Amino acid sequence: MRRIQIAALCLALGAGHALAAQDTITIGMVLEPPNLDPTAGAAAAIDEVVYANIFEGLTRFAPDGSIVPGLAASWEVNAEATTYTFHLREGVTFHDGTTMDADDVAFSLNRARAEDSTNAQKALFSGIDRVEVLDPLTVRVTLSAPNGNFPFNMAWGDAVIVAPESVDNAATAPVGTGPFTFGRWVKGDRVEIARNPAYWGAAPALEKATFKFISDPSAAFAALMAGDVDAFPNFPAPETLAQFQADPRFNVIVGSTEGETILAMNNAQPPLDDVRVRAAIAHAINRQDIIDGAMFGYGTPIGTHFAPHNPDYVDLTALSAYDPEQAKALLAEAGQADLNLRLALPPPSYARRGGEIVAAQLRAVGITTEITNLEWAQWLEQVFKGHDFDLTIVSHTEPMDIGIYARPDYYFQYGKPEFVALMDQLTGTTDPAARTDILKQAQTMIAEDYVNGYLFQLAKTGVADARIEGLWANAPTQANDLTAVRWTD
Repeated sequence: MRRIQIAALCLALGAGHALAAQDTITIGMVLEPPNLDPTAGAAAAIDEVVYANIFEGLTRFAPDGSIVPGLAASWEVNAEATTYTFHLREGVTFHDGTTMDADDVAFSLNRARAEDSTNAQKALFSGIDRVEVLDPLTVRVTLSAPNGNFPFNMAWGDAVIVAPESVDNAATAPVGTGPFTFGRWVKGDRVEIARNPAYWGAAPALEKATFKFISDPSAAFAALMAGDVDAFPNFPAPETLAQFQADPRFNVIVGSTEGETILAMNNAQPPLDDVRVRAAIAHAINRQDIIDGAMFGYGTPIGTHFAPHNPDYVDLTALSAYDPEQAKALLAEAGQADLNLRLALPPPSYARRGGEIVAAQLRAVGITTEITNLEWAQWLEQVFKGHDFDLTIVSHTEPMDIGIYARPDYYFQYGKPEFVALMDQLTGTTDPAARTDILKQAQTMIAEDYVNGYLFQLAKTGVADARIEGLWANAPTQANDLTAVRWTD
């Protein structure tokens, strides 16, 4: 009898554990964020943890890419698109219990646009002339020029609302208004978050969530198979997806991202300041070989820095079609024989695997590359900030970010005045048809200037326990939004 009672107790405890597991989740991520402050860092991994979970903005991206209300319940814009009045939600508090109001919005926007701002997307705020607090729940933002895209800008992770009382610790102990609160960060391993009991909106189904950092593709596969992680929204081993598709325990989720994957070139550094050399490199690249070899067929070829799923996309792949003989002729015309270039590769598998293929393709036209594998923090410091590179491969996952080409100090150092003028014109244009025309001109200009080698649009390939629902299929921004995620049984 005692054995039966003990067995029953064990079963009861096991059942209790299984029930408890239904409101917790472990999410796999390839990269660990360098910090947790999206207003002071460029790494996509920051937003993958905190966007919509810990921090919120005035607006936000919905799963379909549309812009919906966030901390602003509504807003009005004048006819010239120069004045936006945001009406904030009532009863919103930060995780430390302090009230979120118009003063916090003004502080956040003024901090982001300040001269000493370290915001990686400072250009989003450069058009702000002044921010006025009309009352605790109303903020008026006046722009120096018309911008019909301002609500879109405010949906970026870089535009989340922070409080002066807690922002100094945001890098390691973030305090936001979101449905989850920060728990702890075990460096090199995981970040833990928990349901916010005082959240202003609908409570998430999950009580706790853990973001587990697993950079090795084989380890990611093993972790899913063993149940150590429940979902890997950006799975790094596409060669194993067929195995998961054949296993009823899992769902394979394939969608699109905003990630233009490029062979970036240092346009300010000889010999890459010569458009003929950049064009030669572009024509030496066989995109489909890279997609097949590095991504196992997942990815869409691109010929410019714009997402193919965007209705304003122009297919310019023919401008840089694979043509090794033309590449050789352009190098000869530019007087470049036995060219040696440095190729810096960050950790993602698309970069490391793709870099080996690119190096072989360049070698075939007479360009030797010296490959250096960098950790993410090294890449940010050396390449992104220091501009100390010739070539690099990286996926730009920010939404509709062609405007980065107007920044002369951006890491690939283009900033052509004619392109800057186009972006200024876009900012001041609200008519949809006119904006489409400008965007098509911009795409064509950077393609014809061969600013970078445009490789492919990164596919979003995820794997999850089949009982999980609510994960994003597509990625309109770089996020693992857990607000609608739940277990079905």
